[in-house]
Amino acid sequence: MRVIEISKPGGPEVLIPAERSAPEPAPGQVRLKVAFAGVNRPDAAQRAGNYAPPPTASDLPGLEASGEVVAIGAGVPESAMGAQVCALLPGGGYAEEVVTPWAHCLPVPSGMSMRDAACLPENYFTVWTNVFMRGALKKGEVFLVHGGSSGIGTTAIQLAAHFGARVFATAGSAEKCAKCVELGAERAINYREEDFVEVVKEAAGGADVILDMVGGDYIPRNVKLLNIAGRLVQIAFLGGPKAELNFAQVMVKRLTITGSTLRPQTDEMKAEIAEGLRDQVWPLLDAGRIFPVIDTEFALDDAAKAHALMETSTHIGKIVLKVGG
Repeated sequence: MRVIEISKPGGPEVLIPAERSAPEPAPGQVRLKVAFAGVNRPDAAQRAGNYAPPPTASDLPGLEASGEVVAIGAGVPESAMGAQVCALLPGGGYAEEVVTPWAHCLPVPSGMSMRDAACLPENYFTVWTNVFMRGALKKGEVFLVHGGSSGIGTTAIQLAAHFGARVFATAGSAEKCAKCVELGAERAINYREEDFVEVVKEAAGGADVILDMVGGDYIPRNVKLLNIAGRLVQIAFLGGPKAELNFAQVMVKRLTITGSTLRPQTDEMKAEIAEGLRDQVWPLLDAGRIFPVIDTEFALDDAAKAHALMETSTHIGKIVLKVGG
């Protein structure tokens, strides 16, 4: 099968086409003939040598894909054969075939293309577990997401708005801010021109839940913005993992600071997240009430170009690789 390998740690140019044998599904796994694969920042971190895959995962990048089930391992129901699914992957998505637990596969939503479905798993698993399971966002609460025009951000805005939160977002341009509002944000803040703490405090008094992928000096500003019993959920550190923080504010306001990474979690935990999505979110996707936002499609062999675009941060929504026919 055709794959994209990381020839050595480095920039986008280290992604090179290669040939490998197709993987065999272990018990509980299925093999997908990949139609499309989503491109995510953890892929770039792995490529740069900063995010090693779990010991049992493929060394190929790619954490989500859509495709057809073409082989099943022991314990997987026969009815899975031929299913059209999108799947969260432990790795290996930049390839014509990939294996993943059947419990991490979800059906392609009604009327949705394989291209769009490939862009669901990583973002929806991440947002569901962090905003709704860990952050416990409730109807009527104030929610702020940083990086609102990213794949994670566009997903979080739509889901939070649908479930009745007041949604605010930060983004880096007028165009990106306009997209955030179009997707359901009450107000989008251009972080290059405005202070998100001042804007959200003036508009809503503070935030109940903040989803942050920036870190660095955003951390004390997030804590300052949070309301009593607020929750800060950290999922990445594009601005660095360290900050100076006055923990008296955490104590006085009874704040919760939490966070997670998706890839290292157990198969059982990912299956639990998948069930929550199947029950609470997939009906919304089936009905077209929420949807992935797609920026650019590349051929599999152009994965290096896809990574180069992602690292400019000029895109809005997702970048995707076309793999199969």
